Amino acid sequence: KQLRHYLENLRDGNVNPEPDVRIVSNFGAAASVDGDGGLGYMACRVGMAQVLKATHEFGMGACTTSNHFHIGSAGAWTRMAVEQGFVGMAMSAHRNRPDPNQPVSHLPNSSPISIGFPAGSQPPFILDMGGAMLPYREDLIREMPNSYFKALGISTAIQVFSGVLAGINRERLKPPQTKWTSNQGAFLCAWDVKRFMDFEEYTAEMDHFIEGARQMQPFPGFDRAELPGGMEWQWERENRERGIPLGDENCEELEVLAAEVGVECGYDQFEVTRF
Repeated sequence: KQLRHYLENLRDGNVNPEPDVRIVSNFGAAASVDGDGGLGYMACRVGMAQVLKATHEFGMGACTTSNHFHIGSAGAWTRMAVEQGFVGMAMSAHRNRPDPNQPVSHLPNSSPISIGFPAGSQPPFILDMGGAMLPYREDLIREMPNSYFKALGISTAIQVFSGVLAGINRERLKPPQTKWTSNQGAFLCAWDVKRFMDFEEYTAEMDHFIEGARQMQPFPGFDRAELPGGMEWQWERENRERGIPLGDENCEELEVLAAEVGVECGYDQFEVTRF
Protein backbone atom coordinates (compact mmCIF):
# COMPACT_ATOMS: atom_id res chain seq x y z
CA LYS A 1 0.00 0.00 0.00
CA GLN A 2 2.78 2.45 0.93
CA LEU A 3 5.51 1.05 -1.33
CA ARG A 4 4.98 3.42 -4.27
CA HIS A 5 4.94 6.38 -1.89
CA TYR A 6 8.22 5.21 -0.33
CA LEU A 7 9.93 4.67 -3.68
CA GLU A 8 8.80 8.03 -5.04
CA ASN A 9 10.18 9.84 -2.00
CA LEU A 10 13.46 7.93 -2.21
CA ARG A 11 13.78 8.73 -5.93
CA ASP A 12 12.90 12.39 -5.37
CA GLY A 13 15.60 12.73 -2.72
CA ASN A 14 13.19 13.40 0.14
CA VAL A 15 14.25 10.33 2.13
CA ASN A 16 17.82 9.33 2.98
CA PRO A 17 18.44 5.90 1.35
CA GLU A 18 21.47 5.16 3.57
CA PRO A 19 20.73 6.69 6.98
CA ASP A 20 23.18 6.52 9.86
CA VAL A 21 20.63 5.64 12.56
CA ARG A 22 22.02 6.37 16.02
CA ILE A 23 21.02 6.21 19.66
CA VAL A 24 21.72 9.83 20.63
CA SER A 25 20.81 9.58 24.32
CA ASN A 26 20.59 6.59 26.65
CA PHE A 27 19.72 6.76 30.33
CA GLY A 28 19.22 3.04 30.83
CA ALA A 29 15.46 2.67 30.77
CA ALA A 30 14.93 5.68 28.47
CA ALA A 31 16.60 6.52 25.17
CA SER A 32 16.27 8.61 22.01
CA VAL A 33 17.06 7.63 18.42
CA ASP A 34 17.93 9.86 15.45
CA GLY A 35 16.78 8.38 12.13
CA ASP A 36 19.05 10.58 9.96
CA GLY A 37 16.27 11.36 7.48
CA GLY A 38 15.63 7.75 6.48
CA LEU A 39 12.53 5.57 6.56
CA GLY A 40 11.07 5.18 10.03
CA TYR A 41 11.41 1.40 9.84
CA MET A 42 15.14 1.63 10.53
CA ALA A 43 14.80 4.10 13.38
CA CYS A 44 12.06 2.06 15.05
CA ARG A 45 13.98 -1.19 14.60
CA VAL A 46 16.93 0.32 16.47
CA GLY A 47 14.65 1.99 18.99
CA MET A 48 12.61 -1.10 19.80
CA ALA A 49 15.74 -3.23 20.14
CA GLN A 50 16.97 -0.74 22.75
CA VAL A 51 13.57 -0.79 24.49
CA LEU A 52 13.61 -4.59 24.74
CA LYS A 53 17.18 -4.58 26.03
CA ALA A 54 16.20 -2.10 28.75
CA THR A 55 13.05 -4.05 29.61
CA HIS A 56 15.05 -7.22 30.19
CA GLU A 57 17.34 -5.28 32.53
CA PHE A 58 15.04 -2.82 34.28
CA GLY A 59 11.56 -4.29 33.80
CA MET A 60 10.54 -1.48 31.48
CA GLY A 61 11.99 0.59 28.68
CA ALA A 62 10.99 3.56 26.54
CA CYS A 63 12.42 5.30 23.50
CA THR A 64 11.55 8.25 21.29
CA THR A 65 12.57 8.42 17.63
CA SER A 66 12.76 11.45 15.35
CA ASN A 67 14.24 12.72 12.10
CA HIS A 68 12.68 10.07 9.86
CA PHE A 69 9.83 9.23 7.51
CA HIS A 70 6.91 6.77 7.85
CA ILE A 71 7.31 3.90 10.38
CA GLY A 72 4.92 1.41 8.78
CA SER A 73 2.46 -0.44 11.00
CA ALA A 74 2.66 0.51 14.68
CA GLY A 75 1.61 -3.07 15.45
CA ALA A 76 4.86 -4.40 14.00
CA TRP A 77 6.76 -2.83 16.90
CA THR A 78 4.43 -3.93 19.69
CA ARG A 79 4.60 -7.47 18.33
CA MET A 80 8.36 -7.42 18.91
CA ALA A 81 7.64 -6.88 22.61
CA VAL A 82 4.79 -9.39 22.77
CA GLU A 83 7.00 -12.09 21.23
CA GLN A 84 9.29 -11.76 24.25
CA GLY A 85 6.45 -11.93 26.77
CA PHE A 86 6.31 -8.16 27.30
CA VAL A 87 3.50 -5.65 27.08
CA GLY A 88 4.33 -3.28 24.23
CA MET A 89 3.13 0.13 23.11
CA ALA A 90 4.01 2.11 20.00
CA MET A 91 2.69 5.30 18.48
CA SER A 92 3.72 7.72 15.77
CA ALA A 93 3.02 11.29 14.71
CA HIS A 94 3.96 13.64 11.91
CA ARG A 95 4.60 17.38 12.10
CA ASN A 96 1.16 18.91 12.49
CA ARG A 97 0.75 22.55 13.46
CA PRO A 98 -2.79 23.55 14.57
CA ASP A 99 -4.46 25.87 12.05
CA PRO A 100 -6.29 28.77 13.79
CA ASN A 101 -8.67 29.00 10.82
CA GLN A 102 -9.91 25.43 11.35
CA PRO A 103 -12.21 24.09 14.09
CA VAL A 104 -10.47 22.12 16.85
CA SER A 105 -12.44 19.05 15.76
CA HIS A 106 -10.12 18.93 12.71
CA LEU A 107 -7.08 18.37 14.92
CA PRO A 108 -7.41 14.55 15.31
CA ASN A 109 -5.59 12.77 12.50
CA SER A 110 -4.62 9.26 11.52
CA SER A 111 -1.50 9.08 13.72
CA PRO A 112 -1.42 5.42 14.84
CA ILE A 113 -1.22 3.77 18.24
CA SER A 114 -0.69 0.10 19.04
CA ILE A 115 -0.84 -1.68 22.39
CA GLY A 116 0.01 -5.37 22.65
CA PHE A 117 -0.45 -7.90 25.46
CA PRO A 118 0.92 -11.45 25.30
CA ALA A 119 -1.29 -14.45 25.98
CA GLY A 120 -0.79 -18.20 26.33
CA SER A 121 -2.78 -20.50 24.07
CA GLN A 122 -5.17 -17.74 22.99
CA PRO A 123 -4.40 -15.00 20.44
CA PRO A 124 -2.42 -12.09 21.88
CA PHE A 125 -4.29 -8.81 22.23
CA ILE A 126 -2.88 -6.42 19.60
CA LEU A 127 -4.65 -3.09 19.27
CA ASP A 128 -3.43 -1.31 16.12
CA MET A 129 -5.44 1.73 15.08
CA GLY A 130 -5.31 5.27 13.77
CA GLY A 131 -6.08 8.22 16.02
CA ALA A 132 -8.81 9.57 13.71
CA MET A 133 -11.90 7.56 14.59
CA LEU A 134 -14.75 9.75 13.36
CA PRO A 135 -15.44 11.71 10.16
CA TYR A 136 -15.83 15.47 10.48
CA ARG A 137 -19.58 16.04 10.29
CA GLU A 138 -21.31 18.81 12.20
CA ASP A 139 -24.51 16.79 12.57
CA LEU A 140 -22.58 13.94 14.22
CA ILE A 141 -20.72 16.38 16.50
CA ARG A 142 -24.06 17.73 17.73
CA GLU A 143 -25.50 14.22 18.08
CA MET A 144 -22.60 12.62 19.98
CA PRO A 145 -20.16 15.32 21.17
CA ASN A 146 -18.61 13.04 23.80
CA SER A 147 -17.26 10.74 21.09
CA TYR A 148 -15.50 13.67 19.41
CA PHE A 149 -14.08 14.90 22.72
CA LYS A 150 -12.63 11.42 23.34
CA ALA A 151 -11.21 11.20 19.81
CA LEU A 152 -9.61 14.63 20.27
CA GLY A 153 -8.08 13.54 23.58
CA ILE A 154 -6.65 10.26 22.26
CA SER A 155 -5.27 11.84 19.09
CA THR A 156 -3.69 14.71 21.03
CA ALA A 157 -2.03 12.29 23.47
CA ILE A 158 -0.53 10.40 20.51
CA GLN A 159 0.73 13.69 19.04
CA VAL A 160 2.35 14.73 22.32
CA PHE A 161 3.98 11.34 23.02
CA SER A 162 5.41 10.77 19.56
CA GLY A 163 5.60 14.33 18.26
CA VAL A 164 6.29 16.89 20.98
CA LEU A 165 8.18 14.53 23.32
CA ALA A 166 10.12 13.08 20.38
CA GLY A 167 11.18 16.57 19.28
CA ILE A 168 9.99 16.41 15.67
CA ASN A 169 9.39 20.18 15.59
CA ARG A 170 13.04 21.10 16.18
CA GLU A 171 14.18 23.68 13.65
CA ARG A 172 17.21 21.60 12.60
CA LEU A 173 14.83 18.91 11.33
CA LYS A 174 12.99 21.28 8.98
CA PRO A 175 13.95 22.66 5.56
CA PRO A 176 16.18 24.45 4.73
CA GLN A 177 18.29 23.07 7.60
CA THR A 178 17.79 19.57 6.17
CA LYS A 179 16.98 18.27 2.70
CA TRP A 180 15.16 15.22 4.06
CA THR A 181 11.41 14.90 4.69
CA SER A 182 12.11 13.94 8.28
CA ASN A 183 8.70 15.02 9.55
CA GLN A 184 7.79 12.05 11.74
CA GLY A 185 8.58 10.60 15.15
CA ALA A 186 7.60 7.71 17.37
CA PHE A 187 7.28 6.68 21.00
CA LEU A 188 8.04 3.04 21.84
CA CYS A 189 7.87 1.32 25.21
CA ALA A 190 7.54 -2.07 26.88
CA TRP A 191 6.92 -3.58 30.31
CA ASP A 192 7.98 -6.97 31.63
CA VAL A 193 4.89 -8.82 32.87
CA LYS A 194 7.02 -10.85 35.30
CA ARG A 195 7.81 -7.68 37.27
CA PHE A 196 4.10 -7.41 38.13
CA MET A 197 2.96 -11.01 38.56
CA ASP A 198 3.92 -14.61 37.86
CA PHE A 199 3.96 -15.02 34.07
CA GLU A 200 2.11 -18.35 34.03
CA GLU A 201 -0.58 -16.90 36.29
CA TYR A 202 -0.84 -13.91 33.97
CA THR A 203 -1.16 -16.00 30.78
CA ALA A 204 -3.79 -18.21 32.43
CA GLU A 205 -5.83 -15.14 33.37
CA MET A 206 -5.33 -13.61 29.93
CA ASP A 207 -6.36 -16.82 28.17
CA HIS A 208 -9.47 -17.06 30.35
CA PHE A 209 -10.44 -13.48 29.50
CA ILE A 210 -9.77 -13.75 25.76
CA GLU A 211 -11.45 -17.14 25.46
CA GLY A 212 -14.52 -15.75 27.20
CA ALA A 213 -14.64 -12.78 24.83
CA ARG A 214 -14.36 -15.05 21.80
CA GLN A 215 -17.37 -17.04 23.00
CA MET A 216 -19.56 -13.94 22.96
CA GLN A 217 -21.88 -12.99 20.11
CA PRO A 218 -20.04 -11.33 17.17
CA PHE A 219 -20.69 -7.93 15.65
CA PRO A 220 -23.45 -7.90 13.02
CA GLY A 221 -22.12 -9.21 9.72
CA PHE A 222 -19.27 -11.19 11.32
CA ASP A 223 -19.20 -14.95 11.81
CA ARG A 224 -17.21 -14.93 15.05
CA ALA A 225 -16.24 -12.68 17.93
CA GLU A 226 -12.59 -11.65 18.15
CA LEU A 227 -10.66 -9.10 20.16
CA PRO A 228 -8.11 -6.85 18.39
CA GLY A 229 -5.34 -9.04 16.99
CA GLY A 230 -7.43 -12.20 16.94
CA MET A 231 -8.17 -12.27 13.23
CA GLU A 232 -4.57 -11.42 12.35
CA TRP A 233 -3.38 -14.25 14.60
CA GLN A 234 -5.62 -16.70 12.73
CA TRP A 235 -4.61 -15.37 9.30
CA GLU A 236 -0.94 -15.71 10.19
CA ARG A 237 -1.42 -19.36 11.17
CA GLU A 238 -3.29 -20.07 7.93
CA ASN A 239 -0.72 -18.22 5.81
CA ARG A 240 2.16 -20.18 7.33
CA GLU A 241 0.52 -23.35 6.00
CA ARG A 242 -0.84 -22.14 2.66
CA GLY A 243 1.28 -19.11 1.80
CA ILE A 244 0.40 -15.42 1.80
CA PRO A 245 -2.53 -14.68 -0.54
CA LEU A 246 -2.02 -11.77 -2.95
CA GLY A 247 -4.73 -10.32 -5.15
CA ASP A 248 -4.14 -9.69 -8.86
CA GLU A 249 -4.20 -5.94 -8.29
CA ASN A 250 -1.48 -6.18 -5.63
CA CYS A 251 0.67 -8.43 -7.81
CA GLU A 252 0.35 -6.13 -10.81
CA GLU A 253 1.31 -3.07 -8.76
CA LEU A 254 4.32 -4.84 -7.26
CA GLU A 255 5.44 -6.04 -10.70
CA VAL A 256 5.23 -2.48 -12.06
CA LEU A 257 7.26 -1.13 -9.13
CA ALA A 258 9.80 -3.94 -9.44
CA ALA A 259 10.30 -3.17 -13.13
CA GLU A 260 10.77 0.54 -12.35
CA VAL A 261 13.65 -0.18 -9.97
CA GLY A 262 15.13 -3.12 -11.89
CA VAL A 263 14.17 -5.87 -9.45
CA GLU A 264 12.81 -9.26 -10.54
CA CYS A 265 9.44 -10.05 -9.00
CA GLY A 266 9.10 -13.72 -9.89
CA TYR A 267 5.37 -14.13 -9.33
CA ASP A 268 5.05 -16.35 -12.41
CA GLN A 269 6.50 -19.32 -10.52
CA PHE A 270 3.59 -19.16 -8.05
CA GLU A 271 0.87 -19.09 -10.71
CA VAL A 272 0.12 -22.77 -10.03
CA THR A 273 -1.00 -21.82 -6.51
CA ARG A 274 -3.75 -19.49 -7.77
CA PHE A 275 -7.14 -20.00 -6.10
